Amino acid sequence: MAQQHLEPTDPTAGLTGDALAGYLRAQATEFLRALRLHRETGGSSNGSSAGSGSEEAVDAARALRRSARRISGSLHTFRPLLDPDWAEAIRPELAWLSGTLAMEHAYSGRLERLLLALHRLSGAVGLPGQPSDATSGVAAGSRAAGAAPVPKKAAHTDAGPPSGQPTERGNLTVGAAKAGALLERQLTLARTRAHSTALQALGSSRFHAVADHIAVLASDVPLTPTAPTADLRPLAAAAEERLTDAITALPLVTAGCPYNAEALIHGLSPDPAPHPQDAPWHQVRLLLRLHRYALEVLHGEKAPVDARLLTAGQALNRHRDASEAAAAAAAAARTPRIAPATAYALGVLHADQRHEVEAARFTFQQSWQKQAVGTA
Repeated sequence: MAQQHLEPTDPTAGLTGDALAGYLRAQATEFLRALRLHRETGGSSNGSSAGSGSEEAVDAARALRRSARRISGSLHTFRPLLDPDWAEAIRPELAWLSGTLAMEHAYSGRLERLLLALHRLSGAVGLPGQPSDATSGVAAGSRAAGAAPVPKKAAHTDAGPPSGQPTERGNLTVGAAKAGALLERQLTLARTRAHSTALQALGSSRFHAVADHIAVLASDVPLTPTAPTADLRPLAAAAEERLTDAITALPLVTAGCPYNAEALIHGLSPDPAPHPQDAPWHQVRLLLRLHRYALEVLHGEKAPVDARLLTAGQALNRHRDASEAAAAAAAAARTPRIAPATAYALGVLHADQRHEVEAARFTFQQSWQKQAVGTA
């Protein structure tokens, strides 16, 4: 990708460590504000459960994750300008916190995605391409174009057709209904455990130590002696270079094909480990996030959003969601003593989500190739 993103022509082009300090102080302040809101709402929910104050608690947890990720990412990208002992001590703790807070939301979204896919695959929702296909997640045209589905939030996880007529579980085949019930039990249990883990984490001495570090960061950023006058752009450019190198290593030619036969090689493997093709794509997603945070430090969060980076990021998020949903379906299919029809439905669901993985890769490939042509 061309370096034009990192060479602004405005008067703030010569950004130094002072700008990094201001950014970190602002993110630390956001973290403390979110923490105060979370405590005021009683921490009643870190996920999507209903109840009084739950929306505020969800927003607070999201804001905590958001600021923790940005602080951690900035410490990684600009670590030569920061006290090394302090940065290396706090960065893993921020990663632990953001990961812990994200789990309940991830399980909730995964369950919703899989149940919507089951209804779509069973023909229990509107036909693809019709205006009422909002909850079906994907239309025939979007699949042909390689676009991964973006299921919209439903009133409940078993939402039916948007016409207002509820879809009962009896409208599904027996195998699909039992598969949905199994997934609902497993992922609801996982979500409940993740919620308890998050609440325990927020009350732990480990979290209080992190909060103390962030409180100090809000007023005093431990820069190195030369950092206040150091240019930030070379370090931001290095983050972009790591991203472009990782993208170059991706099989974009394969991702540009309508059918990736190589993805089936491990399809029947008994190994429950993540799909071997997914890891490089997940790494690109993380590097893209770091690049985006570096641009925020350089230009501020109010800078115009790069639509191409946004499209690429959305495709990689869909890739991650579909990959994890496929893994959840495969894990459910390994449940002992389930009926053959249930196992079959889960197998179809797994294949469907792997197709969505391929669709997200295709979308990313198309977006990135257009970007490469536009900046050549």
